[in-house]
Amino acid sequence: MTVKPDWLRVKAPQQQRVGSVKAILRDLGLNTVCEEASCPNIGECFHNGTATFLIMGPACTRACPYCDIDFEKRPQALDPLEPLNLAEAVSRLGLAHVVITSVNRDDLHDGGAAQFVRSIDAIRKVSPQTTIELLIPDLCGNWDALAAILRAEPDVLNHNTETVSRLYRRVRPQGDYRRSLDLLQAARQLAPWVYTKSGIMVGWDETDAEVRQVMRDLRAVDCDILTVGQYLQPTQKHLGVRQFVTPEQFATWQAYGEEIGFLQVVSSPLTRSSYHAEQVRSLMERYPRAKASRSPNT
Repeated sequence: MTVKPDWLRVKAPQQQRVGSVKAILRDLGLNTVCEEASCPNIGECFHNGTATFLIMGPACTRACPYCDIDFEKRPQALDPLEPLNLAEAVSRLGLAHVVITSVNRDDLHDGGAAQFVRSIDAIRKVSPQTTIELLIPDLCGNWDALAAILRAEPDVLNHNTETVSRLYRRVRPQGDYRRSLDLLQAARQLAPWVYTKSGIMVGWDETDAEVRQVMRDLRAVDCDILTVGQYLQPTQKHLGVRQFVTPEQFATWQAYGEEIGFLQVVSSPLTRSSYHAEQVRSLMERYPRAKASRSPNT
């Protein structure tokens, strides 16, 4: 694999804190995308007592060639205790903001929407002050399933666009660029009080113009929050890195995103879709939105 530049090197984590977070996860039988997808920020996030929980996994029904989540295992039946254990982890870790994502479960009629709903409900019962961010798959375009998720009232609904339109067949062969945009647009129409979010990775030979086009496409469906980060090849069998984008280029994308109306843009080499996601709480204070049954800050 290509040698990483200095700006992609991360500090070694504080093992004591990392170990305590892992112990809680193992005790409750939970998965995190931090571990399953080999996130470079795992040390920092675990040190800070945060994690992005991966439900309905760790086996995925899609085989995206950039992702380190296992797609060779057979998906298992949903664990009815998983939402309760997730809520217990949130309580033990004292999380002010939690991110919940999942593998793709195209084998389920609702893509796993009901498990997201059960997870939200369980967390609300034990930790009502915690804000909840969901990072969901495209649900195969099932907007009834999306509506069910939104009725549970997450604070943030995230769905990653991942890459530019031209590269979808290579990077995300079982996905659809337009469907991802349609999901975000449907979320805005179904639940205008929910903050919508998306993210892309760069380093696959996309052009600056193409990245800016994705940003404009996301703003056209009224997406609120954008993350942009450097793709890193997990193993030799995954798609290779074509270029390492400089911090200066990430800064120009952040400035452009703010210029065209995103409420928040996080753009840097080490940015991932849930990196420093807790910062959305301050965004919610600056741009409050009335909810159907819950205030955004309660």
